[in-house]
Amino acid sequence: MPDVHLSDISPEHRIHFDLTQPETWRSIPIPAHLIWCFPATPLNLVQSFFAARPMESGRILVMGSTSAYGTNCGAVTEQTPINTDLPRVQGEEYLRTQLGAVVIRLAGLYGPGRHVLDWMRKGKIRNTPKWVNLLHVEDAAGICLQALERAQNGATYVASDGTPRTWSEIFSIASSKWGLPISPPTPPREIGKQISIHKLLTDLNYTLRFPDLYHALDDIERHSSS
Repeated sequence: MPDVHLSDISPEHRIHFDLTQPETWRSIPIPAHLIWCFPATPLNLVQSFFAARPMESGRILVMGSTSAYGTNCGAVTEQTPINTDLPRVQGEEYLRTQLGAVVIRLAGLYGPGRHVLDWMRKGKIRNTPKWVNLLHVEDAAGICLQALERAQNGATYVASDGTPRTWSEIFSIASSKWGLPISPPTPPREIGKQISIHKLLTDLNYTLRFPDLYHALDDIERHSSS
C-alpha cells in the first residue's frame, strides 16, 4: 500500500507496479537495477515478467527470508539446504540460477514501526529459549545496496546482526532495562536457528550500523516515547 508505506515519497516519484497486472510492467524503466522485496510468486508470472525484459536490463537482487531454511535447523550458513517446496523459494532460485540474481535471505527485521518491545508488550512473542536472529531495517537496506555493487551474479547471502539470541534472553534484558513484565516461560515448539553472517562480512565487506540490538532498541524506545 503506497499510501501507507511510501507516505514520505511524493506520488510523482512512485512507480506503480503489480506483478498480477502485466499492463503495469512497462512502468519499470529499462535499464534499471531491481530490488525484489516481496515473495517472487507465482513463478509463472515472475518468468513472464523477466522474459519481457532485455537480458542486459540491470542487476537483480531478491530480498528473501531465512524461513527458507526452516524453523528447527540449528546452525545456518549459505550452504544449509533450503526448502524448495516453498513457492517463494522456487521463485528466488529461478531468478538466481537462471537470471543471475543475488539473493539476500534476511533475518527478522526490526526498526521504527517494527519495534521488538512493542511485539512483547502486545503478547506477540513468547518467552521461550528459542533462538532468534534479528536485523535492523537500515542494515537490511545497506546490505542490499552494497550487494548490488559488490556481489557476484548468482550469489546467496544470509543476513542478520550476527548475534543469535534467545527470546528468553531478550525478555530478561527488556525487563531489567525497560521494566517490561516478563511473561511466564513456555517450552519452545522448535529450537530455531543460529545464523552465521561470515560470508556477508567477508565477501561484501559490510560494516553493520546496528550490531547491538539493545542499543538500537533503546534508541527506538526513546524516540517512540518522545
